[in-house]
Amino acid sequence: MAKDLFHDVVKQALIAEGWQITHDPLPVDYGDVQMQIDLGAEHLLAAERGTEKIAVEVKSFLSPSAISEFHTAAGQYFNYRHALGTKEPERKLYLAVPNAVYEQFFRLQFVQEIVQIQAILLVVYEPKTGRIQWIG
Repeated sequence: MAKDLFHDVVKQALIAEGWQITHDPLPVDYGDVQMQIDLGAEHLLAAERGTEKIAVEVKSFLSPSAISEFHTAAGQYFNYRHALGTKEPERKLYLAVPNAVYEQFFRLQFVQEIVQIQAILLVVYEPKTGRIQWIG
């Protein structure tokens, strides 16, 4: 499986924020279906809260049709979230998208409504600086 163009940018941004990358990629098997989410990570929280676990699916949105890429990314997100909910319910799933795509495409009413209704968690990344912002 080929890594997304900005896979390493997001990976390094997570590490810079104190996340430990535990899987690259994170395998998720559900019955006879084998899937791979781009990254799995853990972050040590206050002693009483333990460890926070996440999975991150990285998308670049480089094709000419953002809506087509959104359909694909959302479908993957829903499938991965379902499988994770069964196998690792404590792990939160995030969809990582570039800042420019978030500002131009994810601000459209339709996309905002889908993200809100479907409770899609986002990590918005800046490809050049590696800065990330958590949304959701």
